[in-house]
Amino acid sequence: MKLSVNLLALFGFTLSAFSFSASSSDNFNWRGFIAQGVIQAQNSNYIDDEGDVTLKLTEIGLNGSYTLDSNFRVAGQVVYLNGGNRYPEGFRVDYLFLDWRAISTLDWQVNVHLGRVKNYHWLYSSTRDVPHTRPTIILPQSIYFDAFRDVALGVDGVALVANTSNTLGDWEFNWSYGSSPISQEQTKNLIAEIATGDIEQKFVHQGNFVWHNQAVKFSVGLLDSKFKYNSGENDAFFDGDAQIQRFMLQGTYETQNWQLAMELFRERSIYSNLVYLGFNNDSHGEGGYIQGRYNVSKDISLTARLDIFDLDRKDRSGEARSALSGGIVPAYFGYQDQFTLGTSWTFSENWQVQAEFHRVKGTGRLAPVFMPNTIQNDHKYWNIWGVQLAHWF
Repeated sequence: MKLSVNLLALFGFTLSAFSFSASSSDNFNWRGFIAQGVIQAQNSNYIDDEGDVTLKLTEIGLNGSYTLDSNFRVAGQVVYLNGGNRYPEGFRVDYLFLDWRAISTLDWQVNVHLGRVKNYHWLYSSTRDVPHTRPTIILPQSIYFDAFRDVALGVDGVALVANTSNTLGDWEFNWSYGSSPISQEQTKNLIAEIATGDIEQKFVHQGNFVWHNQAVKFSVGLLDSKFKYNSGENDAFFDGDAQIQRFMLQGTYETQNWQLAMELFRERSIYSNLVYLGFNNDSHGEGGYIQGRYNVSKDISLTARLDIFDLDRKDRSGEARSALSGGIVPAYFGYQDQFTLGTSWTFSENWQVQAEFHRVKGTGRLAPVFMPNTIQNDHKYWNIWGVQLAHWF
């Protein structure tokens, strides 16, 4: 167990140092957060290759906005993350954009964002970057694939957010277009450790309609994205292309103490060349989750979730994929089903602790994708548990 008294003492001192109020003025506002946890993903390389207990559950961030005038403001966030193998460790700018209030009337509110804009199309896509706003430490991997976190969080481009209301309820339309940079470390996470080239996202185009009233929220959305792989020196892979097309349904139902949430998707993935010249793969994956949350009190909540993912809807067992590899890749790499139990406790102002347990069947959402790590991931069934303390200011 890789824990030490010195590390924990340092963590406590760091949290104390950050326990102060955020600054604000008429034009400038900023907020921050710091979160540290302990986590273990046994019999997998999800967190680290050894599957040991680790402190690789660190999130530190600062965000702010500056109001230029009644119609323009600038908003941004910088974070430091250490999540082990889930995503590259280090600093990154999650978003930095100009927000233009294009229309503001009694009937319509329309904002246009330019720059590194956020993804507002999924239930938790715009809040997954702030630890105390997530329902659990680890989000459902069928939708919120950790290896794709930085790419899915937002794009360098333009976004439009429009809101209106009528007698039927409140309506919202979100649209965005742009691309995200992908580092070589992310490329290795997505393709294979031995890949020496790089992935370029040509574009991602998303849109969704949302309807909601006081208790019910429903959304339907579409995504279309293209990628290009540029092979490197002595690369095992070839220049290739990929296209991802996704259809999504989302819904929530809320009462005073209960919330039910679900997101479902069908995704078409088209790969050309990449593995070898002339290679072509066109498949449809499916997945989604259903989640229930119960507020025991205003400070304590319980969460239960079932999350299901199939890499190919025509090969839900993964047997065909395994046969294609000559049995080298086990069939359980074709899917990943996950049951989660979690709790959160806001025990003091701006302080929260979350704890959760995940029972997982399959490894279809573990990185890398094209050349799976069959050595560390040699179990069909495996577990994750984690505890994280968060403070925001």
